[in-house]
Amino acid sequence: MTQAAKDDRLGFADDTAHSAPASLPPWKILIADDEEGVHRVTRLALADLRFFDRPLQFLDAYSGHETVELMRQHPDTAMVLMDVVMESEHAGLLAVQTIRRELDNRFVRIILRTGQPGQAPEREVVTRYDINDYKEKTELTAKKLFTVIHTGLSHYREMLALNESKRGLERVLDATADIFEKKSLPRFAQGALEQLGAMLFADQDAVVVRAEAVAATSHNNSPAVVLAGTGRYALHRGAVAQDVVDARVMDRVLRVLRNRRSERDDREFIAYFSTSTGVEHVLYLGSSAPMSAFDIRLLELFCRNVGIAYENFGLQREMLDTQRNVILLLTEAIEQRSKETRNHVQRVAEYAATLGALMRLPEHELEILPLAAAMHDLGKVAIADAILTKPGPLTDAERKDMQLHAEIGWHMLSAQHGVILQAGAEVARQHHENWDGSGYPQGLAGEDIHLYGRIVKLVDVFDALSTKRCYKEAWPMQQVVDYLRQESGRQFEPRLVELLLNNLDRFLAIKAQYAEEPG
Repeated sequence: MTQAAKDDRLGFADDTAHSAPASLPPWKILIADDEEGVHRVTRLALADLRFFDRPLQFLDAYSGHETVELMRQHPDTAMVLMDVVMESEHAGLLAVQTIRRELDNRFVRIILRTGQPGQAPEREVVTRYDINDYKEKTELTAKKLFTVIHTGLSHYREMLALNESKRGLERVLDATADIFEKKSLPRFAQGALEQLGAMLFADQDAVVVRAEAVAATSHNNSPAVVLAGTGRYALHRGAVAQDVVDARVMDRVLRVLRNRRSERDDREFIAYFSTSTGVEHVLYLGSSAPMSAFDIRLLELFCRNVGIAYENFGLQREMLDTQRNVILLLTEAIEQRSKETRNHVQRVAEYAATLGALMRLPEHELEILPLAAAMHDLGKVAIADAILTKPGPLTDAERKDMQLHAEIGWHMLSAQHGVILQAGAEVARQHHENWDGSGYPQGLAGEDIHLYGRIVKLVDVFDALSTKRCYKEAWPMQQVVDYLRQESGRQFEPRLVELLLNNLDRFLAIKAQYAEEPG
């Protein structure tokens, strides 16, 4: 084996081989010694060394205090070559203690160099101060210094990789617990990508790009987007890939998408994988060291599993979307019995979702609430057309019949299984309850009324007053606002009224979007 090949396998290379990408920072080596000659000799001995295509950057400290301050400024320092005796007999040891305890830096590799070993016995120092190596200055020839640096940097690199792998695994486990929720797939991909990069020591930027099959290479149609990323792409999840991905990398990604075939060389892996639902993905990952056959197998396994996760996620979302559409179709079919309320269901659902968002409800509730709201008048399916479409006021008997729709809707939905249908049952039964207890059918008051029921109560009345019905004209908006204020604390929960009126423009925009068509 040639010397160059040996150096490359060790992680070292000369300046002409595999030049380091500009995005890779140098390894920081802090020389802590009060003798200028030690700094000069150390720099001279290590000046030409590179470790995994990254050069060394030297920091100089001439006292324990300076050492601590430099470590505070440069927490990513890989190694400290630490003298024991500087401004005091134990200045170096006190600095080590501060670095490990106060600065809580467990990653930096600390090599103790002493010219007076009697003042710092090796066994006691290594165990008490968390020292990674102990050398007498007379031992450290240029050749041995090379070995010390190589070993220290290898350990530092492995510790960083282990930490990143742990972080990635935490994300994977967290996302796996709720993989079918709306945002869990990106979290799963992000965590898996971080863990994968750590295991492969992939120091460069990595990104997973998602694209629709037909528009994968087009800037004019739906663009490719970033599903997950590390390094410079870590903060760009959901962004248009062409806007944030390096032009050279993006060219390779688009070529892989066009050809639907993965590419790789000894330092870069660009993998293509797709799902049966027509969504394509490309993983780009670069490495500071040549990739082994084992590395490639890990990458291929990553691609396959993310593809399967996305496939399952898509099927789950499709089922939920189907359920949502069936609910909307059913409720809208009921409203079609009245030509003047064709879009009432859609508006109430959107109003409820908007009010829920203003209340900062959790995301899973913001998915349930509008669907439950859409079912608020489901019980009207059992009410006679003569009552529903009567142009004038209802008689007392007719009003009692109309009020039955709340209990009818409850009985229809409460017998069904599923979170959405059970929430719909609560809304159907309680959306005519009043905050002061004067409503029907149960006479509930205050927070005894389900939050969804309180929300739908308000937005249902808001919509009824502001739109034309067979028995009345639409009220002017100022009159609607005055009525809501007047009934705050009576029919409606005050904080909900305040939220709606303080954000009235958002509700008016929904009203305009789903306005009733004339005729």
